[in-house]
Amino acid sequence: MKFTDFDLDEKLLKGIDKAGFTDCLPVQEKSLEYTLAGKDVSVKSQTGSGKTAAFMIPILQYFCTAPEDKKVKALIVAPTRELAVQIENDARLLGSEIGVTIASFYGGVGYRKQEDSLLKGTDIIIGTPGRLLDFGKSGKINFKEIGKVVVDEADRLFDMGFYPDIKMMMKMLPPREKRQTMLFSATLSSRVQNLAWDFMNMPEQIEMESQSVTVEEISQVLYHVSTAEKMSLLLGILKKLDPENAIIFTNTKYAAVEVAERLELNGYHVMYIMGDLPQKKRLSVIKKVKSGEVKFLVATDVAARGLHIDDLELVINYDIPEDFENYVHRIGRTARAGKSGKAVTFACEKFVYGLEAIEKYIGFKIPVEWAGEDLFAVDKSAGVRLNIRRNDRRPGDSHRSRDRGRPGGRGASRRGGSSESRGSRRPSESPRGRKPSGKPAETGRGRSTHPGKYSGGGRSSERKSAAPGVNRGKPVAGARKPVPGRPNAGKPPVKKLTSSSTAEERLAYYKAKYGEDFKFSEPPKKTSKEAQKKKGGILSKLFGKK
Repeated sequence: MKFTDFDLDEKLLKGIDKAGFTDCLPVQEKSLEYTLAGKDVSVKSQTGSGKTAAFMIPILQYFCTAPEDKKVKALIVAPTRELAVQIENDARLLGSEIGVTIASFYGGVGYRKQEDSLLKGTDIIIGTPGRLLDFGKSGKINFKEIGKVVVDEADRLFDMGFYPDIKMMMKMLPPREKRQTMLFSATLSSRVQNLAWDFMNMPEQIEMESQSVTVEEISQVLYHVSTAEKMSLLLGILKKLDPENAIIFTNTKYAAVEVAERLELNGYHVMYIMGDLPQKKRLSVIKKVKSGEVKFLVATDVAARGLHIDDLELVINYDIPEDFENYVHRIGRTARAGKSGKAVTFACEKFVYGLEAIEKYIGFKIPVEWAGEDLFAVDKSAGVRLNIRRNDRRPGDSHRSRDRGRPGGRGASRRGGSSESRGSRRPSESPRGRKPSGKPAETGRGRSTHPGKYSGGGRSSERKSAAPGVNRGKPVAGARKPVPGRPNAGKPPVKKLTSSSTAEERLAYYKAKYGEDFKFSEPPKKTSKEAQKKKGGILSKLFGKK
């Protein structure tokens, strides 16, 4: 079925033609039948099936035909910033002849530019839940003015913990009878169905069934390889296939930086993307990859959804994903909209344990090929030590833990760097990777620290004191050096007092602080007037009695 078979406005058809669309994809054909009539839909369709056009075309058609004085705004909720930007770009292309105002709203960037867009007036609001709710609570977005609502990648939104935010947003919108709601999801989980039941007006349920979870146009292959040989195999595959473009997925941010830098040392122009990158930098990287300025991108799973690159030829799973669903989302970056692509996966001893769950999920065994000697290429970066700060936290961590990893975040160290980067060191490692010498390391202020412990100068980082009675009177690593005139010189740190400290603990603390001759003085006891008279007190002197 062609788009011209629908009764669409001429301006919208011009935008569709600019986007290069002629024939409807199955999800578009089935959903447009209901959405163009203003009905709610709940659509189950896998990634890369053309869902963006499926909900954007009825919204744009509405703005072409609705009376000017009765028009309402449209809201599209997406799980990630990348997907929000991608939807905005697609909407601008499809609606290029209509004159509708479109803007995206997401965290990680300043508020000023986004606030200005709202003040000027925005017809189609696209954004992530956190920023949308911020603007809603501050009154900059009036949810009561919205009459078209789209929840895209609903299952992903809920997996990321946005279910309460979506429910809150739905309650701020007009009643379900007075708006059109479209929900799109790769799976119709119980939470997705509950959302449809609670906040949608008798939605038409559309399920796009396929023989397999993955797109059949993707050619998949698996290589069993050791961790030490993965880079050599990666170089050999890139040399053999010579792809026009490719995305290489890793499980950790540290691995993404390492793979990108080693590819650079081997002559490939590569960039990487991950959750810790500032939003401006992430958008710049994506723009360069889409324009063809950069052919190869190394990414963590933050880019598995929402990153749409036209005619992406190759996806390489440098690490097998630990979440089996992420395998589908990764390889779904290629073979989009009916096109073909190739996905290569490396099964090393570290991540091979995730393979069984993936194959169970997709319903078949990934074809295995033997990596012969001719497939391995010489790695020019072998033996080169890279100066990368290790960070083994997974990119899917919560926003609070991500904040701790950012400079200036709540968990950032005063001495520079994040707490997570220091915490990832093994206890036997010194701050700069040198083996401990077994002697206390001298710091800039003449104090020492225990071997292997992180020290940035100043006070020792060893906060806790040894158990009472241990090494008493002997030099202890972490103790202050003797300083003339200080009674506590050379003694280990003493546990600080709390409100529940006993009298013995308080005495030990003050002895350590002020010297062994420190003693508690008993407060004077109160006595009666008669007792004071007998002892020759003040009253007896006043009355002249002895």
